[in-house]
Amino acid sequence: MHFVEFLKRYFWPVQHTHLLWQFARREVLGRYRGSLLGLGWSFVSPLLMLAVYTFVFVGVFKARWPGSEAGGGVEFALQLMAGLMVFNLFSELASRAPQLILEQPNLVKKVIFPLEVLPWVAVLSASFHWLLNASVLCLATLAVHGALPWSAVVLPVVILSFLPFMLGLCWFLSALGVYVRDIGQMMLMVVSMGMFLSPVFYSSRALPEVLQDWMWLNPLSFVIETSRMVLLQGVWPDWWGLLVYGLGGCCAAVLGAGFFQLTRKGFADVL
Repeated sequence: MHFVEFLKRYFWPVQHTHLLWQFARREVLGRYRGSLLGLGWSFVSPLLMLAVYTFVFVGVFKARWPGSEAGGGVEFALQLMAGLMVFNLFSELASRAPQLILEQPNLVKKVIFPLEVLPWVAVLSASFHWLLNASVLCLATLAVHGALPWSAVVLPVVILSFLPFMLGLCWFLSALGVYVRDIGQMMLMVVSMGMFLSPVFYSSRALPEVLQDWMWLNPLSFVIETSRMVLLQGVWPDWWGLLVYGLGGCCAAVLGAGFFQLTRKGFADVL
């Protein structure tokens, strides 16, 4: 396969737009099929978890967010939710990716089915839930602060710079999961540890300087801190940093897609 054809097949699946829409729609609606609240759980679940985390860290540990001590527990809750909605996007995709191909053995045996769209479906579904969480956070910020900063308009751009990395990770893990079944359990541990190794419950500025440099090696740190900057602090992002991050994510996506392409021929034999 020529490189141009490879890029078009994996990164410009226009011919599969209808298929993507149908699968993504089924993915979103299927999660809540039969439940009374339906999509309402996408709002209720993060709010309940946010209430629990806020109670523990603010009510029990008396934590205060650096630079926002005057806001008390409410400000801490907003900062926490900004970190959680990014981490939940990563968590959903990283936990689900190893099972994407394993869950569809019938599609693997259909030569004409484009398996490479399955990670796209997972990313679109997770992005939809991120959008719902972001809407809730924007409304909460508006209620607490009385207004949203102009910099909040670039929040979707921040997340868009993150999606190529997640897409590449999904391609890589979905292919690897076919051959190494333990990768699913390993990713559950990675996600659990990643919640505390990422600046979700704390700001990277609260860490000693020597640890701050190491923190930026975590690909989630930049997105979490930049999301807080543009939405809660009214600070425009580091555009060069955003560009470099996005380019790095694109490189990761190409590598992930390349691994998927190299290993996909053996999927049917293993399954």
